[in-house]
Amino acid sequence: MHSNELMISVAGIRGVVGTALTPELALKFARAYGSFCRRGGSRTGARPKVLLARDTRPSGEMLRHAVLAGLIDTCCDVIDLGIAATPTLQLAILHHQAEGAVAITASHNPGEWNALKLFRPNGMYLNKENGGEFLALYASEGYARCRWDQLGTVSEDVEATRRHLDRIETLVNVALIRQRNFKVALDCCNGAGGVITPRLLKELACDVIPINCDLTGDFPHNPEPVNENLAELCTTVKQHGADVGFAHDADVDRVAIVTDQGQPVGEDYSLVLATAYMLAKTKGPVVTNLSTTQAMDDLARQYGCAIHRTPIGDVNVSEKMKEVSAVVGGEGNGGVILPQIQYARDGIGALALILEYLATSGKSMSELNAELPRYCIVKRVMEFPRERMELAWSDLRQFAHAEEVDERDGLKFIWTGRWVHIRPSGTEPLIRIIAEASTVSDANSLCDTMMQRLEKIAA
Repeated sequence: MHSNELMISVAGIRGVVGTALTPELALKFARAYGSFCRRGGSRTGARPKVLLARDTRPSGEMLRHAVLAGLIDTCCDVIDLGIAATPTLQLAILHHQAEGAVAITASHNPGEWNALKLFRPNGMYLNKENGGEFLALYASEGYARCRWDQLGTVSEDVEATRRHLDRIETLVNVALIRQRNFKVALDCCNGAGGVITPRLLKELACDVIPINCDLTGDFPHNPEPVNENLAELCTTVKQHGADVGFAHDADVDRVAIVTDQGQPVGEDYSLVLATAYMLAKTKGPVVTNLSTTQAMDDLARQYGCAIHRTPIGDVNVSEKMKEVSAVVGGEGNGGVILPQIQYARDGIGALALILEYLATSGKSMSELNAELPRYCIVKRVMEFPRERMELAWSDLRQFAHAEEVDERDGLKFIWTGRWVHIRPSGTEPLIRIIAEASTVSDANSLCDTMMQRLEKIAA
């Protein structure tokens, strides 16, 4: 990974602070985004309202000032939520009827990274079309500057987290969950989850065992909620005899689950559990991305429901969900989208839904997990020269001999009961290789084969 490389994609503008991502760059991007939002505001004749929030990273306060300056300079009235979960910010866009929002967070990346995530008035991320317009503004430096007496204003919204909690609590059976008095271990990795999830659990009458729920931004482990980062949570669940354990990434749009036996269910299975429960209650379309487990197809088939797959990225899944009126969707990284709350990944809403599933079923988390269709998924990364990417894609198409090939996002080769997906990362300078099969050895073999081929092409 190159520390001076800035990553720009539908997921946002992301980089290592001080080398790739600097206050000067943040100011320029904020001016471009303020100008972009001002175009939307001009349609209504009003000054654009733009929301702002951040996670707990030490660099967040510095970048906040740069972003504020850029937005105020382009006549935007900024409503600052302070430290808040990204799904809280997305929900607040709709409440304020704002033209957009900026989340200062690098989500699952390590502490030296930060990012600006950009949103539309509907609460979703910028899509390819919007993103292209925004980046053209940035490249041309065609910023909509303001006169000294027309500068934007700054106000605070201290009720956004409360509104988000209220929204979640109207959509789950609060009384039933309270009756169970669940013992819940929670790891927020000292990220933004600390401002909302402990509150939710207490309001649901849970006995909370918090670990890393301070707002220091001092990450005790990598904030990505994958199995290898859940060791402390697994130990805590077993030591305290908890009914379930939950872990968030730094901006709380994802959730990972640990069973009562101290075993992680796997990041894909947060979505699988949520889907199993939602489809049992309400049949309807399901949407997920190309890299998510085929257990989702099995569940859709079991309930006689359609499943739609999209390229990677929250916005691609969200837009498809809205288009087909899906009842549930998300990505296989612990990102669950519940349209009854909003068309955005919401780790807090997903956590509440899983607690309702536990309360309704009368079963343990390990029992619910054991009922799911189960496959073995393996995820690898490798560095690869960008200039040889096209050659690699051409070679792999000839090499794979798959029953089906999906080229909407990199290359996904599909055979009966197994698949491998090779794609360039949108958030880091890497190629991702994801494979799934009925056994770990089969999934590893698929990854090994593709990686060996890519290494030959790269040489």
